[in-house]
This record gives sequence, structure tokens and C-alpha cells, in this order.
Amino acid sequence: MVCTGGRGVRTEEIASGLAGVEERIGEACRAAGRDRGEVTLIAVTKTYPASDVRILSELGVRDVGENRDQEAAAKARQCADLPLTWHFVGQLQTNKVRSVVGYADVIHAVDRGRLVEVISREAVKQGREIGCLVQVALDDDPARGGVGPADVPALAAEIDAAPGIWLGGVMAVAPLGEDPAKAFARLRDVALGVQERHPRATMISAGMSEDLADAVAHGATHVRVGTALLGRRKLFVR
Repeated sequence: MVCTGGRGVRTEEIASGLAGVEERIGEACRAAGRDRGEVTLIAVTKTYPASDVRILSELGVRDVGENRDQEAAAKARQCADLPLTWHFVGQLQTNKVRSVVGYADVIHAVDRGRLVEVISREAVKQGREIGCLVQVALDDDPARGGVGPADVPALAAEIDAAPGIWLGGVMAVAPLGEDPAKAFARLRDVALGVQERHPRATMISAGMSEDLADAVAHGATHVRVGTALLGRRKLFVR
């Protein structure tokens, strides 16, 4: 399916999606007794063109998420003039760290000490300060990454002690086939444990298009939304 309606039509589509997502976040905040300002929307723009990022910026979105370095690096270059915070939300291999540190402000899926070392070294070399979140495994699927809750404190301490990076908090993806509310409740408990030792590590990155309300109900400070915001992925003519 090819989008040929022009930029005006696409702007209307994205504005409509954004309004719907904002309404859902607002409703979730009200239900949880939270202020809307406590939750940051990260627009996950993987597979969408840089022109969509520009439209999002024009509509007031300031946080953008990507999970593939090759695509993200090119898009960040094309949008370097925009006032955006770039979040790398995918699994990160050490051979991609140099590139990712060049544009990402926050790396969400830090799940091993070796990765902490490489990010820290590269951040210092590039003169950057990169936020890092500990990815928490809420199930036993190794393909999804993350460390078990018992190993989170040690990894958080490594991040907190490393130069060039700062500990933001925790991140997780709800396990497949499980009530996301129960999973995010476990994540909140882990996050509170981290905050006891590191009071500034207040970020809880959780919730996507289908489960953002459950995430907000259990303390998410950042929700990562793609499909509900930008629509089902299409082939866009650039």
C-alpha cells in the first residue's frame, strides 16, 4: 500500500493519531490519579520516513524512539535541526554503540555490564552524556533481552558509576500471553528498589500501543507508541 495523498493528508493522519493517543494517556492518568505531565510520549518511528518525524515535531512531539541503528542514524541526521530527544529502544550490539552514541540521548535496553563499558567509553570519547535504562526481563524468553529482577541492582550500580553515562531507571516489555498489568506491577516494584539506591533514576519505560493504560496505571513515566500514533506500517513514497 502506497501513501500518495501528499504531506497535508499525512499531517492530518498523524494529528488524528496523536490526538487519540493523547486522549488515552490522559484517561489512563486520570484513572491512576496521576498528572498528565508525569508521562512522556515517545513516538516510535521505526520504518516510518523522516518526513513523519518532521510532522510529529511540528505537532509538538519532542521524544522519538528508534530500534535499528542504520535507519535511526540516517533519520537523526536528516532531522538534526529539530528540537528532539532521541531514544534508542531496541536491543543494542556493542559494534553499533559508536554510531548510536552519536545521536541517541537515551538508550533503553541496557542489559549487561559489557554494554555499559562500551557505551561509557564511547560517550566519553564523543564528549556526550547518555542516559541508560536497565532492561528488566519480565519473563524467561532470552530472545527479548533484559536481566532478571535479582540482577538489576548490580547493573544499575555499574551504570551509575560509569563516566559519560547516567542512570535513568528501568525499561521492560510486557511478556507475551500474560496480563500486562501484572507484569508492569512487577516492574514497578523493581523500579522502586532502584530508586531507593539511586533517587534520581525515576524513569520507568513501559507500555506500547496496546498496553499503555496498564503501564501508566503502574507508574510508567515513558510510553513507547508507534502503531496507534502513526498507523499500520506502509510503504511511503519519499
